[in-house]
Amino acid sequence: MGTVSFSFGAARRTVDWRQSQADSHKNVPLPDHTWRDAIPTKGAIMTLSSRHNHTNLNLTRRSFLMTGGLAALGLAGCSSSTGSTSESTSSTQTSSSTTAGTNNGDLSTIVIDDAAWSYDSENDVYYQIGIQYCTTPAATDYESMGIYVPGSYFTGTANGDGTYTCKVNESGTAGSFTASSAPVVIPVNTAGYAAQPAPTSYSADGLTSYLSAGLVYVYPGCRGRNNGENSDGTSFAGGAPWGVTDLKAAVRCLRYSSPAIPGGAKKVFTFGHSGGGAQSSLMGATGDSELYYPYLESIGAAMTDDSGSAISDAVTGSMCWCPITALDEADEAYEWMMGQFATSGTRADGTWTKVFSGDLAESFATWINEVGLVDAQGNVLGLNEGGEGTYSSGSYYDQVVSVIEGSLNNFLTDTTFPYTPSSTTMADGGFGGGSSSGMTGGRMSGGTMPTDASESSAPSGSAPTDASSSGAPSGGMPSGGMTGSSSSTDSTTYETVEDYVASLNSDTEWVSYDSSTNTATITSMGAFVTHCKSASKDVGAFDSLERSQAENYLFGNSESDALHFDATMSKLLTDNQSSYAACSDFDSSYVDAYKGDMSNTDDLGTLTADRQKMYNPMYFVCEGYEGFGSATPAAHWRIRTGIDQGDTSLTTEMNLALALEANSNVQDVDFETVWGLGHTTAERTGDAATNFISWVEGCCA
Repeated sequence: MGTVSFSFGAARRTVDWRQSQADSHKNVPLPDHTWRDAIPTKGAIMTLSSRHNHTNLNLTRRSFLMTGGLAALGLAGCSSSTGSTSESTSSTQTSSSTTAGTNNGDLSTIVIDDAAWSYDSENDVYYQIGIQYCTTPAATDYESMGIYVPGSYFTGTANGDGTYTCKVNESGTAGSFTASSAPVVIPVNTAGYAAQPAPTSYSADGLTSYLSAGLVYVYPGCRGRNNGENSDGTSFAGGAPWGVTDLKAAVRCLRYSSPAIPGGAKKVFTFGHSGGGAQSSLMGATGDSELYYPYLESIGAAMTDDSGSAISDAVTGSMCWCPITALDEADEAYEWMMGQFATSGTRADGTWTKVFSGDLAESFATWINEVGLVDAQGNVLGLNEGGEGTYSSGSYYDQVVSVIEGSLNNFLTDTTFPYTPSSTTMADGGFGGGSSSGMTGGRMSGGTMPTDASESSAPSGSAPTDASSSGAPSGGMPSGGMTGSSSSTDSTTYETVEDYVASLNSDTEWVSYDSSTNTATITSMGAFVTHCKSASKDVGAFDSLERSQAENYLFGNSESDALHFDATMSKLLTDNQSSYAACSDFDSSYVDAYKGDMSNTDDLGTLTADRQKMYNPMYFVCEGYEGFGSATPAAHWRIRTGIDQGDTSLTTEMNLALALEANSNVQDVDFETVWGLGHTTAERTGDAATNFISWVEGCCA
C-alpha cells in the first residue's frame, strides 16, 4: 500500500524545560476569550510574529502581510511553556509540573497487590483483573484495569489458593527487553468515543504477540461519550473529558505502584483507532496538563506519591490510527476538503446547507491563515482565494496535494500488478485484553444512542459510492480479528499500472503517470476527493444539526445527553441567518439551538468551549494555540490513516503531524497516509500489531 511518510527521526532540537518551568510556571487557567472576532473561539491562537521570532523563515509577501494582519487583531500570545524534555519526563514516573495536585482518598485502596497475581502456564503470563485505579470511582464498572505481564519478568510463589505472590525478576528477559526496561502498552478501544469496558475475565486472545515481544500490556476501562449507570443504580457522567481522565488515572496508578510493575511504568505507549486514536493522541498531547487536575482529583487519582512528589501521567509514545480529533475545526475542514466538491444531499444546489457548507469551508481557510502551521522547511502555510474551489490555492493546498501524491507513489512502488482493490472498514481497533463479554455489569445510558456511531457498529456514514476503484495492494491489508469490521473487494482487476491510472482518470484527467520512473503526478485535490474520498457525512459532519453525531454526545452533560459544540457553526448561523433564510428549507430554530448550547457547563462547571480545548491535541502541541507549552507531549508519535476514509478530512491527521514536527519537545513523528484504504488500522505493509510492536521497540532502543 502506498503512503507518504513524514520521517522525522533525525536528530531534533530539544529543550530542557525543567529549570524554565521552575522559574516561570504558573497555574494555567482556562482562557475565556476568543481568538478571533470574525469567527468565534477555537482556542486562543498567538500571533505569527511572536510565534516565529526564534526561527528564520522564507516568508512570502503574502505571509508577511498575513502576519501583520494577525498582529493588528491583537491575538493572544503564548502562555509560558511548562513541559520538560519529552524523552526524560515521559519515561519517568515523577511529574515535572510544579503543581502536584491533591490526593483524594486512601491510596492504599489502589496499591497493586503483589500477592494477587494469577498465572496462565500455557502462555506464561501473570495477570490481575479488576484493579481499581482511583480511590473514589464514579463509574465502578469501568474504572478498573487488567494487567498482563510476561512470565519471565516475575518470580512467583504459589499462595495455595490459585494466586501467586510475585516479585520482579530483574534478570528476566522477553523479546528485546528486560524486566527493568520493559515498556507498558495501553490499548484504547473507543470507537466513536465510546466507553471501554474494563476486563472482567481473562483471555490470552490478542495478547501473546505483545507479551512475547516483552511488553507489559495494561487494559484500563474508561468512560465514554454517554452518561451511564452503575450496577447499583447510581449514575455517572460521561463525555469529555472523562475518558482521558480515566486513562490518566490508570497511568498514575501504575506509577504509584511502580515497584510492582516490571519496568516501573517509566515508559508508557498508548495506541488506538478512530475515536480510540483520538484519545491516544490526547494521552500523547496532554501529559500533566493541570486542566485535568480537578477531574483527576474528583475520582481520587494518585496525584502524589507517599513522599509528596508529583506523579506524572505523561506518556512516552502515542500511536494513532485514523484519529477523529481536532474537533474545534473538524466540521470546517470537512467542508473545505470534501464538502465543497459534493453536489447531492445536504450539499445539493438550492439548499441552505449548501450555502452553509461554503461558509464553513471559508472559515477553515481563515483558521489555516491564522494558526500558522509550517512545513518541514519552516515556511508558514496558508490558503489563497481561487483555484478549483473555495480557497483552493496557496502553500497549504500544495501541502495537501503533496501528501496525496506521495501516498499514490508509494502505492505504485509497493504494489505488484495485476491488482484487485480491497478494503476494510473498522469501528474500534479490536485490541485484546478487554472484557470477554464485551460489556461490564453496568451500562452506558443517556438517551438515544447515535444511530451512526454505536459502540458495536462501524464508523458513521456510509462508504463513498464513487470510491470503488481504490483499495489496498495484495498482502498489505492489516491482519484480521478486528472488532466491528467489514470487508469489500472490487471485482475489477487491473492488469497494469496504466490500466489503474486510466480508471482514476475516468471522469477527468488528474493523474499523470511516467512509466520510466513508475511515478505519478496529481493536479487536483478536488478530483481526488470526487474519485476516492467523497463526503460520507452531511453538513455538520461532527456537530450534527440534529445533535445526532457521536461528538454531540461527547460534549453533552448530565442534563442533556447531546449538545452542539462548534462555536464557528453557531456564529455563522447567527450572523448569516438572513442568507440561509433565502432558501425555503432553512429552519431558524437552529440559530437558538446552537447559541444556547455554547454556554452549557459540565458537573465541574467547565464550559463546553473549555472542554473542547481539553479534548483537542492541537491546543497543547501547536504553537498557534494558547495552550501550547502547558503540557508535556509524548516524545514519539506514529500516525496512520487510510486516505480514502470519508470519516474525517485528511487535514486532521496532516495538521497534527505538522504541529508535532514543529514542536521542539517532540523527538520524532512517523506519519503515513495509506492509499486505497479507508477507516481502518491502515498500514503500508504488514499488519498493525506487528508494526506497532516494532515501532515501540525502536522508540525504546
